[in-house]
Amino acid sequence: MAEKTIEKGRIEEALSKYNLDITDEEVRQAVKKIITEKVHENDTKEVKQFLMGSVELTTLKTTDSDESVMAFTERVNQFDEQYPNLPHVATICVYPRFAKTVAETLEVEGVEIACVSGSFPSSQALIEVKTVETALALKDGATEIDMVMSVGAFLSGDYETVCDEIQQMKETCGEKKMKVILETGCLKTAKNIKTASILAMYSGADYIKTSTGKLEPAATPEAAYVMCQAIKEYYDETGIQIGFKPAGGLNSVMDALIYYTIVKEVLGEKWLTNQWLRLGTSRLANMLLSEVTGEEVKFF
Repeated sequence: MAEKTIEKGRIEEALSKYNLDITDEEVRQAVKKIITEKVHENDTKEVKQFLMGSVELTTLKTTDSDESVMAFTERVNQFDEQYPNLPHVATICVYPRFAKTVAETLEVEGVEIACVSGSFPSSQALIEVKTVETALALKDGATEIDMVMSVGAFLSGDYETVCDEIQQMKETCGEKKMKVILETGCLKTAKNIKTASILAMYSGADYIKTSTGKLEPAATPEAAYVMCQAIKEYYDETGIQIGFKPAGGLNSVMDALIYYTIVKEVLGEKWLTNQWLRLGTSRLANMLLSEVTGEEVKFF
């Protein structure tokens, strides 16, 4: 195993700068207030059109193949031709073995190629294996990497391992963007989610992401609220802007509007671009497209 390079004292010092004294109940009340008072303001065609351009179109199936991923990517190419006045999706997200397939098939400029890497979704592999998988994905054309935080280490209080692995993965990514998946459903409490958010950002995350979508519960408005609060405090402390990605459990247009509203209310307009807000989903793309066009569409 590689030696740990981040000292426990430095981690404690970093965490001491943030308010971790938050309760689940106060988060629930804050989210309830936002949903009740603010979501309706954003229930517009313009916002839904924006959200379409923030979708990370994702296929992470055991049955994925070169042929299915090629066809999946071709739909993005065809969308750009068929709906030239609508924003294309932000990203295509696949397993690392398909990075080359997407890179060779994708014809639309501005669509990122994300790969879930580092022994997704469990993250239960040696860091050497995680970094090699990541380097190979980048070599094959990935422009972004989604990694899962070592949840077991976090829950055991081994923050040094958590931070060190994220740092090593970011060193492998270099200038390419890296999203750290917290798997918030496993973290249980608002305090844990906020602590994990700070550790991920401190260690080099460019985005923090709620979930893999492989475990329940996946994304929740409460987890999103806590993560956005952490992003805001981190930005106020460091001046570094970090992106946010809810993923898993986005089953309706209203779900997307709720996450959009939380980001808008907590982080503000600066985060309302598809560079800083992404939605990890595939089923939502057709729903948003249907609402924007005014007719039921099953394009993707």
